Amino acid sequence: MALNPPKISTVISADDRLQALKSAFEKKYGEPPQFYACAPGRVNLIGEHIDYCGYSVLPMAIEQSILAAVTVNKSGRFQLANTNSQYMDHSVSCTEDIAIDRDNPKWYYYFLCGVKGIQENLGLTNLAGMSCVVDGTVPPSSGLSSSSALVCCAGLVTMEANKGSLSKVALAEICAKCERYIGTEGGGMDQSISFLAESGKAKLIDFQPLRATDVKLPSGAVFVISNCCVEMNKAASSHFNIRVVECRIAAKMLAKARGLDCSRSLKLAQVQNELEASLDEMEAIVDDVLHPEPFTREEICKRLGISPEQFCTELLSANTQHVTHFKLYQRAKHVYSEAWRVVQFKRVCDSAPANALPLLGDLMNQSHSSCRDLYECSCPELDQLVQLCLKSGALGSRLTGAGWGGCAVSMVPTERVESFFKAVREEYYLCDPRRAAMEKQSVSDFSVMSVAVTDCVCVSDVQEFVMEVFLLLDT
Repeated sequence: MALNPPKISTVISADDRLQALKSAFEKKYGEPPQFYACAPGRVNLIGEHIDYCGYSVLPMAIEQSILAAVTVNKSGRFQLANTNSQYMDHSVSCTEDIAIDRDNPKWYYYFLCGVKGIQENLGLTNLAGMSCVVDGTVPPSSGLSSSSALVCCAGLVTMEANKGSLSKVALAEICAKCERYIGTEGGGMDQSISFLAESGKAKLIDFQPLRATDVKLPSGAVFVISNCCVEMNKAASSHFNIRVVECRIAAKMLAKARGLDCSRSLKLAQVQNELEASLDEMEAIVDDVLHPEPFTREEICKRLGISPEQFCTELLSANTQHVTHFKLYQRAKHVYSEAWRVVQFKRVCDSAPANALPLLGDLMNQSHSSCRDLYECSCPELDQLVQLCLKSGALGSRLTGAGWGGCAVSMVPTERVESFFKAVREEYYLCDPRRAAMEKQSVSDFSVMSVAVTDCVCVSDVQEFVMEVFLLLDT
């Protein structure tokens, strides 16, 4: 964490990292790698927990990434290693069905999700064997998409090793679906921005169909990402999937109450579209149909006209079978209001009024309040950090990523950045020995980094990156 915003370099210019990975590969396997693949992490500026409900989100890629060095071999196996010694090696046959243990979410299972997704999409019976070493600079379980970046990187690796050819949109959709093998029912934001990011641009990601639209952020501020130092692995707990289930049930309840066919798999965005209602009108419908008190299984079954067995098999996921009460009102209110905030955020960016920064900051603050109070996906440390960031000069601050730990993103006026860093370091990190120790670690476990708004995305086109690395190997 530097007192001045660091000059952000592109991932491909990190020659030291590339050479270190090359050396690690040669030490591990006794030969140089044939090619590399890279997938960046991301920070979501606004639009939390709404992609899996069908709504647009507004992320940007970050410089921190997953980088893999690979050689295709004839061993009939995937040999996986990590430059971080805390992650154990793994080897698995590439001629048998790939098994992913969702009850034990080790790092290599995320990699195998990407492998399995590409295998199924390309219809490959036998995959090429691979020797691979992975290097990650995205802090794990921090809300910056380390797991999805690993899945995306594995998808790229597998496509290249098996001489496939897929578009970035297709790769994003495949990797979004195959990450569910680990048990996380995400919506596709992380994978989409990892593949569709462009240097210097944030993106509005729309779904059905998947597309990315450039968003020009106003000048005069810096986005700062700060880690609250509480880790949260989505696949290792049921918090995330409970919210997915609650939104799924809420969509069916609203559809049923308004005469729509609720027997189909519906998302909250689909309900709005079929009712041809505005987001404000959907919030009013939520007030009319759903009560603030938690719903029991019995009440949900009665309202939807389904059996308890159908409830378990059709609505719940594997790791939410134990849940007995569901906060449908709060989850739906968050989703519809957060979708509105995304629309407003982009509108402000497009129109660039004189007071753009305060307007964007207010939307970020509203988003955090909704995540904290309605979606209940914050934690005391995140709330403390967000309040400190605002006190230290940020115009807006909010949790980013799934929540329950991880990072906050804050928008800080350029002239306040130095004092902001000083205050946050002293009042959040240095006053706590554990946080202080994390703050001193390498960038892969950073506490705070800054990204200039006018130079906000620090990664070139992912596939162009891979091709450029191929050229580096030739030299």
